[in-house]
Amino acid sequence: MFDRAEIIDGSFEAMVKSLAQDHSSVDGASLALSPETLVDVFDTQLMSRHLDFMARRSKGKTFYSIGSAGHEGMAALALATRPTDMAFLHYRDAAFLIQRMKQVPGETPLYNMALSFAAAAADPVSGGRHKVLGGLRVNVPPQTSTIASHLPKAVGAAHSIGLAAKVKIPNPVLQPDGVIIASFGDASANHSTAQGAINAAAWASYQGAPMPLVLVCEDNGIGISVPTPGGWIANSFSHRAGLTYVACDSCDVGEAASIMQNAVRFCRIHRKPVFIHTRTVRLMGHAGADIEATYESLTHIEETEARDPLLATAKTLIDRDILTVEEICGRYRQMADRVARVSQIAMGKPKLTRNDSVMAPLVPKPKARRGSDNPVLPLPPKARRVATLPREAFDGHKPITLSRSINFALAESLLRYKHCVVFGEDVGRKGGVYGVTGGLQKAFGQARVFDTLLDEQSILGQAIGMAHNGFVPIPEIQFLAYLHNAEDQVRGEAATLSFFSNGQFTNPMVIRIAGLAYQKGFGGHFHNDNSFAVLRDIPGLILACPAHAGEAPGMLRECIRLAHEERRVVVFLEPIALYNTQDLHKDGDGKWMHPYSAHGGTIALGAIEYHDEKRDPKQKKLDLAIITYGNGYFLARQAAHYLARDKGYCTRVINLRWLHPLPTEVIRSATETAGTILVVDECRQTGSLSEQIISDYMMRGEKRPVARLCADDSFIPLGPAAYTVLPSRDQIIARARALLEQGATT
Repeated sequence: MFDRAEIIDGSFEAMVKSLAQDHSSVDGASLALSPETLVDVFDTQLMSRHLDFMARRSKGKTFYSIGSAGHEGMAALALATRPTDMAFLHYRDAAFLIQRMKQVPGETPLYNMALSFAAAAADPVSGGRHKVLGGLRVNVPPQTSTIASHLPKAVGAAHSIGLAAKVKIPNPVLQPDGVIIASFGDASANHSTAQGAINAAAWASYQGAPMPLVLVCEDNGIGISVPTPGGWIANSFSHRAGLTYVACDSCDVGEAASIMQNAVRFCRIHRKPVFIHTRTVRLMGHAGADIEATYESLTHIEETEARDPLLATAKTLIDRDILTVEEICGRYRQMADRVARVSQIAMGKPKLTRNDSVMAPLVPKPKARRGSDNPVLPLPPKARRVATLPREAFDGHKPITLSRSINFALAESLLRYKHCVVFGEDVGRKGGVYGVTGGLQKAFGQARVFDTLLDEQSILGQAIGMAHNGFVPIPEIQFLAYLHNAEDQVRGEAATLSFFSNGQFTNPMVIRIAGLAYQKGFGGHFHNDNSFAVLRDIPGLILACPAHAGEAPGMLRECIRLAHEERRVVVFLEPIALYNTQDLHKDGDGKWMHPYSAHGGTIALGAIEYHDEKRDPKQKKLDLAIITYGNGYFLARQAAHYLARDKGYCTRVINLRWLHPLPTEVIRSATETAGTILVVDECRQTGSLSEQIISDYMMRGEKRPVARLCADDSFIPLGPAAYTVLPSRDQIIARARALLEQGATT
């Protein structure tokens, strides 16, 4: 009763023989496929099924046995689409992938998938890092246990097709008349990510924007053990504005092929999203460890197994006199033997055994580009200035604020990189909450700078999907606290793609986030969030944080270069409180502003800045080094000025700039001659980067006095109370003096 895999496998031939006694007429829809195609699809279904059996019988030799049994009718969708149509797949879509691989010369679907099941280093998709469905040559970026998290990027990819033609980026990945496929389960349709993505697609279509997206809900009626209410999917999605709904039964591969072909054709011609609701079944439980009989009756399980799509296809083959019962059973046995032989070879292949090999694709190899592919343009001369690059952007004399410098750098980047686009909530017409993107839409048009709906998951998913098509997106998240609504799009999707595809797929981007604390007169926690720990533990991600106008343009240029040339995922964290700061030590000194030069260079990843404060210019002794960033650099500069002027201490203030990965070797070198070291961290004591810096010194046996000053483990309240939980200039001075006195006694 419990081993349904053995029961389904062992009873197949008997069930097929009983089909010959069933004289019901052939459904007209089944005639949609030619005899040759129907046999080919049946072989695909057999291959997928026997791979599932193999995985369940090979524990310890194969891994991650969520199978596709019951969903083999999705091979029909592969028939209805082109190999050039990018597909983001549900994890039960092995039959789709096998059928698509058959359409691309040189692909070996069985061997490829067996290598993936066995986590072999030779797996051509992930290189042994995960059992995934994917392939570069078949335009299927790998997906793992996606619970609809792939839908936002599918929306972005679909949107990018029309945008690529409008912007005229060189050599886009996706065809101008292509469509994007995104498949998911009925339980996943309830996830907020799915709801947001489908809403975004319908929202765009409702306004007339091209959205060639085929959404396929594979409705097997259950999510692990929780049933989906009857009629729920149909009633939820069949009357959505901007969305065309069709339904079919993929257990009947002929019917599914006919309806899916018409749906895809509609999407391809009209550039509007289609929702295909395909009924299917789930056989053998959710996964290898799932015993379905613990929550389903035997009667229900047997009724479900009677709808097996392999049996339905076999019935069609018999009724149409394409194959006999004996031929069908023979093909079944032959495929079982073939899968066993190939899998045995795959299971004998070496696995990844070194951490450096495992981690290699976290930093993808720079993408080689031919000269004609390179979208970087020379900066236009002064005579061709645009509204957002006024005279002071070229003459490099007039000091400007951090906010203004970022605006100029974005304009410069849009001039240089024709595949760069800026988007987010309110960034276009309004110019952003703080005016940082002001004037950009007017200068570059709505195709290059555009507003999105209010949904951070959709914004970041848009970036991932556009990056799949050759863009370098620059999305904006309005406030750091808002990132947490959508952090999985960075952590689970954007940052993992290179790793799980062995560097074959990448989605470069530069995510701008207005964040950190110290804002006056606004917000509280949701507009003064001082924690970015969620970003610092994402492997491969780069986190940059400029403190002033003198470095922001060079850092932003480097971030865009890293995305464009090295295909990296970068976060550019902008301290809100310093956007419009002009003065450093006293009102009117203008020392926190800097000139801008449109012909300036980059600031390399890992390059720090330091400023020495000393009362006597001839003084060589370095009493104290303060390691900090962002608002901390501003406050530490003030504290160091006081310590030098009033106490005679020589203090070096180090501005980290690059917060992940931390340039620890550079930091140690910059503090080598300091008598004491203080880390000023405006983020919380727990989970902040100061923990890493301090532990690095301690692990190396540091003997000098080393301390840190952090924000309290608290959310940020409103009004003056905010400053009670954040480091201040006076606190830095007090902690520094205590540390210096400690150093004097040791």
